Amino acid sequence: MSLPSVLRSGVCAAATAVALIATPALSDPFADLARGFDAQLRAAGAERAPIAAGGVALITGRGFTPGQSVTFRQGGTALNDGAAVEADDKGEISAEIAIPEGTAPGLYPVVAEVSGPDYATTFEIKVSPVLAPSGDFATESQPLEPGLYQVAATDEAVYVTSAVGRPPVKQSALMKLNPETLEIVAQTAPGAAPARADGSDGGVFAVYGIGVAEEAGQVWVTNTRQDTVAVYDADDLSLIKQFPSGTVSHSRDAVAHDGKVYVTATFEPFVHVFDTETLEETGTIELRSSRRRAEFGTASLQLDEENGTLYVVSLGTNEVAAIDLASGEQTGVWPVDLSRGTIGVGHDAETGRIFTAGQGSDNVIILDDETGEVLHEVMVGANPLNIVFDPEADLAYVTLRGSGTLVAVTPDGEIAGNIEIGSFPNHLALDGKGGVLVVNKSKGADDPTGDHITRVTPEG
Repeated sequence: MSLPSVLRSGVCAAATAVALIATPALSDPFADLARGFDAQLRAAGAERAPIAAGGVALITGRGFTPGQSVTFRQGGTALNDGAAVEADDKGEISAEIAIPEGTAPGLYPVVAEVSGPDYATTFEIKVSPVLAPSGDFATESQPLEPGLYQVAATDEAVYVTSAVGRPPVKQSALMKLNPETLEIVAQTAPGAAPARADGSDGGVFAVYGIGVAEEAGQVWVTNTRQDTVAVYDADDLSLIKQFPSGTVSHSRDAVAHDGKVYVTATFEPFVHVFDTETLEETGTIELRSSRRRAEFGTASLQLDEENGTLYVVSLGTNEVAAIDLASGEQTGVWPVDLSRGTIGVGHDAETGRIFTAGQGSDNVIILDDETGEVLHEVMVGANPLNIVFDPEADLAYVTLRGSGTLVAVTPDGEIAGNIEIGSFPNHLALDGKGGVLVVNKSKGADDPTGDHITRVTPEG
C-alpha cells in the first residue's frame, strides 16, 4: 500500500510507498461523542532537529481526557502498525512515527482518531529537505554576547543586537564591531523598561531588530517586547531617544532610507515611518491584502535603494507587497501560494526578482517584481528565516534556522552552496566587502557553535 499524494504548500506532491497495517475502528460509531474537545497535537524531530526522511517524528499532545486513546492515520492508513496511544493521568500523549527513507519533503496531513470519548482532528508532519554541504565559500567566526538577533553593517562598523529569554528580559546588548576583525569595540545595555500591565517587573528595553541611518549617524533598534523603537548614536552607542511603549506593535524590522526609518509592526498591516532629523513618527503606511477578507500581517522588509522601493512580506497571509517610498503608497501586492509562514524577503534589482522565505514550507519562492508571477520554487532546508541578496555575487543568501546552515540561491533558482553555520542561524546582512555576515543563536550554555557572528565569502 502506498501513501497518497499529499498537500505540500498548497500543491500536491507524490509520497513514497510504505507498508502499513490498518486496524478496525476503536469504538462503535455515533456512540460516545467528546464535547468541548480542545486537545493540541504537534510533531517535531528528536532533540529539536528537523523531521527528515528515514528519521522519526515525535508526536506530543495535551488536553486529552485521561485514558483517551489516539490512532494516527495518513492517507487512510494507520501508522505505527495501528497501535493506539493512551493519554496519561495528565491528559498527555507521546508517540514516535517512523518516516520512510525516500519520503519527499513536504507537509503531510495526519488524522488523529480519538476514542473514549470520540473525536477526530488533524495536524501536519513536516518532512524537511536535507542538503549536503556544498559550494566554494570561506567562513570566519567570532563569538559574541548570548541571544544574538539581528546584524547591520556599514563600511565603518558592524552592529549586532542581542536579547536573552522571555519577558521580563533582563539581559540585552547593542554591540558595535570592528568590520575587519569582528571584535567588539563598543557595547551598551538598554535601560529599564516600565512595569508590565500586571505591575510586575518590566525588565529592560531589550533590542531585537536593527537598521542604520548612516547619514544621520544613528542606529535604530526595535524593542519588540515593549512594542516600540529606540535610537542610539552610531559612534559611541549612547542612547539618543527611547520611544514610549506602544509606539509600534510587536516591532520587528527597521530599515533607513532618505532621512526616514521604516519599521514593521508584526502581524499588523502597518509600516511605521519615522524622521531621522526630528526623531518623530510621521505616519504609517497601511498595506492591503490581495486575499479576500484577509488582513496583511507584516514581517520582514527589504529595501531596493536605487529605485526607492520597499518590499514587505505578510506572515499571516503569505503575500509580498511593494511600497513606493517617494509617494508612500503601496504599488503592488501578490500572493505567494506555494509558501507557508512567509517571513523573510530579498530583492534583486538587476533581474527584478523577489525572494521569499517560507519557514513553514521549507522553501524559497522567486517571483517577478512587476507581475508577481512565481518563477521558481527552491526547497532549501528546515525553517528558512531571513534573506539578503548580494548583487556582487549574484546570489540570495538564506538563513536556515532548523538546518543550521546558510544556503546560496541564484536568481534562476539553483542552489549554489549550503554552508554550515552552527545552531539556529537567525539574521544576516551584506558586509560591503563581497561577503555576508550571519548571526546565530545558541541551543544552550554549553553550545560551542551558538551566539557567533560568521562572515561567509564566496571563493573563486
